Amino acid sequence: MFELSQLRCFVAVAEELHFGRAAQRLNMTQPPLSRQVQLLERILGVQLLDRTSRSVRLTAAGRAFLIEARRILRLADSAALATRRIASGDAGRVAVGFTAASGYSFLPRLVDLARTRLPNVDLTLRELVSGEQIEALVTGRIDLGLVRPPLTRPEFDKVRVLSEPLVAALPSGDPRLEKATIELTDFDALPMVMYSPEGAGYFHDMLIGMFDAVDVSPLYVQHMSQIHSILALVHARIGAAVVPQAAMRLHFDGVEFRPLNTVPVEPVELFVAWRRDNDNPSLKPLLDLIEAEVGETPT
Repeated sequence: MFELSQLRCFVAVAEELHFGRAAQRLNMTQPPLSRQVQLLERILGVQLLDRTSRSVRLTAAGRAFLIEARRILRLADSAALATRRIASGDAGRVAVGFTAASGYSFLPRLVDLARTRLPNVDLTLRELVSGEQIEALVTGRIDLGLVRPPLTRPEFDKVRVLSEPLVAALPSGDPRLEKATIELTDFDALPMVMYSPEGAGYFHDMLIGMFDAVDVSPLYVQHMSQIHSILALVHARIGAAVVPQAAMRLHFDGVEFRPLNTVPVEPVELFVAWRRDNDNPSLKPLLDLIEAEVGETPT
């Protein structure tokens, strides 16, 4: 099989149609250049060049092979460049897990940031609840997770990327809409669509703790894992709900939102998390962008 060096010698001669100029172009002397072209012809079993003492011309086979030789060299150069970019982190692929709720808030910012600042790094997005993301990070199925706390595994690093308020989601016509701000006590003994403790444990535990702190007992009529499903049930007038502020972007007909008075004011947190020993070269440039964007450092 021929070598890339032989192809480069042939292409130089074919383009210059002069062995001396081709040798100068390749920073070599003419005799080894001639030997490389002759060896290439012997390997292929065809004559590529018609040589006389006065001229060099391509044969029909040479003209056809020149097209393919150029293509092979371009592919080789492209492969080398792509490999160097991947090794440096300038190109590659990062698998990102995200919760449905983060898809309304930080995920669009992250995607836009990566496209603008790291155009050669592809993000592979996988919607997973936080618990599934932890397992995916451990097994290496994802490189980066957009997860809810708590996150205490010692092999992970994390950066907080978002904190936001909770809002009350109420069906149109609900008397509580007359208030500018909803209190937790406004949910006492009234129908409420609650988060599932299995699929949405973060929000479930947060709200249970808040209601218990003020001695409020809503009437939980349904337990759901996804925010869009919860808002669909609010639209159906099954009950009210409490959702993160970013969920207001869903614009459900028949659902209106009001600020909810909570302590702290922004109780909903979102973190990016990754394994400290992750060796994906493209992950670090992405993390550097995230840290610069949110002004936080890993913990």
